[in-house]
Amino acid sequence: MTNFTDAPTTAVPDSNGKFGPYGGQFVPETLMPALAELITAYDEARRDPAFVAEFEHLLHSYVGRPSPVTHAKRLSQQLGGAQIYLKREDLNHTGAHKINNALGQALLAQRMGKQRIVAETGAGQHGVGTATACALLGLECIVYMGEVDIARQQPNVYRMKLLGAEVRSVSSGSRTLKDAINEAIRDWVTNVETTHYLLGSVLGPHPYPMMVRDFQSVIGRGARQQMLDEIGRLPNVVVACVGGGSNAMGIFHAFRDDEGVDLIGVEAGGESIASGKHAARFADLNVARIGVLHGTKSFVMQTADGQIIETHSISAGLDYPSVGPEHAWLRDQERAGYTYATDEEALAAFQMLSKTEGIIPALESAHAVADVIKRAPTMHPDQIILVNMSGRGDKDLNTVIDLLA
Repeated sequence: MTNFTDAPTTAVPDSNGKFGPYGGQFVPETLMPALAELITAYDEARRDPAFVAEFEHLLHSYVGRPSPVTHAKRLSQQLGGAQIYLKREDLNHTGAHKINNALGQALLAQRMGKQRIVAETGAGQHGVGTATACALLGLECIVYMGEVDIARQQPNVYRMKLLGAEVRSVSSGSRTLKDAINEAIRDWVTNVETTHYLLGSVLGPHPYPMMVRDFQSVIGRGARQQMLDEIGRLPNVVVACVGGGSNAMGIFHAFRDDEGVDLIGVEAGGESIASGKHAARFADLNVARIGVLHGTKSFVMQTADGQIIETHSISAGLDYPSVGPEHAWLRDQERAGYTYATDEEALAAFQMLSKTEGIIPALESAHAVADVIKRAPTMHPDQIILVNMSGRGDKDLNTVIDLLA
């Protein structure tokens, strides 16, 4: 297995944590020493063969990597056009890509002597991944989760508690992922000497966007080699859903220097762009402008006077008003394109993939599938789309049952 320190030649950010004009560190002074400590610890760890070996051993023996690439034959036949392949992160232990980063950061926290972990979660998969890693390593775990997300992700709430985590309900603001992050940061500021904040996406102040990307880059490195080994060529298009953007950046990173591979991120179109009830930051530049949220500069959905706009998505994991700074940079560089799928399209894709391939996707992943349903028929039969199947849909069954009823 090629380790995560082997980065593409286009690796960013710079030494200040900037992806062009995006990224950086916009945090209280009380957190600057903690970030400096984290930067040093991560830089040392990723160059330490023993740390890398332990991380990769756990990915293999505990997570179950490498996850396979599956040819979605029946879906490809039904849609016509391009051949569709799925990178099966849904088959990881805990059921999503989130465990990759959770394990990496938990090992790093242990290396730093931090025995207390705080995390945020929306769809619950990062919370489950964090609680799992903490149980494995014997770390205290507190997970912040918005009331709305707790109500729609009950199975994951029970899983976190069973794994020994304390789940703290957040009742402020929109009571979703944004507000859970707020509370996790407040906890971190208060307990910075003993606590590591295990952030779940390519968000937050430097080094988090880079560090989370690096831990998740195992997805793209594995998929790239699997395509070459099993099919003999690279895909024409790589598609992934984008909330904060960790699963997308995880698969995009390995393909960034492959000019013949298009990278497509799919945001949450919610009820529609016109309705304003969505989380499609790049699709609605009337409200999504460059701003600072949770310690980093990127595109943020906000009012004219800078107040954060409440977002909406059928999927809890995509319901966030900003996007990772590296995604904003890739868009500016025209290296990645961004589109969206509505709630209705994602729900239809959820059902279609289940019925044609026997694979029930997470509602987040269903947004990527929804784009593929539109994209594949426009392409030639000898072309290939690779989709990051970022998680499985067990956690979303109650939501889907209610909607279909």
